[in-house]
Amino acid sequence: MSGTATQKRAVVLLSGGLDSATVLALVRERGFACHCLSVDYGQRHGAELAAASRVAAALGAAEQRTVHIDMNQFGGSALTDLSIEVPTDGENLKNPPGIPVTYVPARNTIMLSLALAWAEVLGSRNIFVGVNAVDYSGYPDCRPEFIRAFEALANLATKAAVEGHSLRIHAPLIDLSKGDNIRARIRLGVEMLQESGDGTLKADMVKDIEDIDAAISQFLDFARLADTEAAVGDGDLNALVRSIVATVL
Repeated sequence: MSGTATQKRAVVLLSGGLDSATVLALVRERGFACHCLSVDYGQRHGAELAAASRVAAALGAAEQRTVHIDMNQFGGSALTDLSIEVPTDGENLKNPPGIPVTYVPARNTIMLSLALAWAEVLGSRNIFVGVNAVDYSGYPDCRPEFIRAFEALANLATKAAVEGHSLRIHAPLIDLSKGDNIRARIRLGVEMLQESGDGTLKADMVKDIEDIDAAISQFLDFARLADTEAAVGDGDLNALVRSIVATVL
């Protein structure tokens, strides 16, 4: 019997971006056979989606599939509607009510529903998603209460649950601060994976992980990001990570 056949199976929503790659690395670390689901919903930024299969292979996923759904038919988001301008970092990120213009209506509900369907077929009782509610606020479908509600739905609406096989929706990054998220990425080698560009996981490039963690802690303390994180964009933090890694390699 193969290793995949004897492992617990998990469905992991994988966009190809840093958060979903970090989740995949965490789930692999927990010993799951990971079946990665990517969704091409007509998003403008195709770079992450294009990287999904490379990320899945580099992190040892059992398989990766891409489902195609044309959400451009509905629009309503800067990511799917050509009539809405895509904001730059820190510029016009929110509408007056506080929901970012990059919010895609019902996106996480749709993607989790697809993951749920595949989990039932696979006999998996665990679905993982890389949403975060602490430092990436504003998206209603990234909140803990949404994850809990969808899990409740999954355990009402599926054959597996009715037959006594309850399902869990895991969001391991949901409560992490940006600093903790960065630490997880570096410990798992995800930053090196994203930078390699050749499909090879290069976590072994890190010679002293404690030095990296100390450098991050010192920067966060110095910049007092606990009070000013909202003013720091993801691009700035990713640049910070790269510079920190470069200083200790």
